[in-house]
Amino acid sequence: MIILISGNGQSGKTFMAQNLLEKYKVPYLSIDHLKMGIYRSNKNCGFTPLDSNELIGDKLWPIIREIIKTNIENNQNLIIEGCYILPHYIKEFEKSYSEKIISVFLVFSAQYIKENFESKILKHRNVIEDRGELDESDYNITEIIKEHNEYRRRCIEAGFKYFEIDKNYEEEITKVYDYIENQKRIIESNSK
Repeated sequence: MIILISGNGQSGKTFMAQNLLEKYKVPYLSIDHLKMGIYRSNKNCGFTPLDSNELIGDKLWPIIREIIKTNIENNQNLIIEGCYILPHYIKEFEKSYSEKIISVFLVFSAQYIKENFESKILKHRNVIEDRGELDESDYNITEIIKEHNEYRRRCIEAGFKYFEIDKNYEEEITKVYDYIENQKRIIESNSK
């Protein structure tokens, strides 16, 4: 079983992956770590850490896709999280793989971003990893709303369910954990 967690930056992906690791005892891979490992080992790798999610995703997806397939072929479980898992990539898997993948796409509503940007989104950005100092671009609420709207559009175009946090993160994120648990049960029952 593979659990993929994706969404824009600071949407709680790493926190969710850590919680799932603790609950299911399944390791997780942060694509940010993969990105930085590739970039630091080869500055001519075709991207920089500041490039767009799409450009970096297009470079990393072939590696991530094959990691997923290898884990499924070896009947191993893994959680992979990162903003570089774009919804349309998931359509590349044959059914024998896709039926063992739980995809979670997280977005925030414009209302949630406006009401909680500093008090929750920025405040919790370092809850699992140290993301360094904030710069002024982190405060552009209009741009962040645009990014979440674009990510939502990508999910809809690819035909994938997404989870939108609209009012209360703590309450609404429980629906995501419930979804993962239900999908996990389905995968396990189909494997018997």
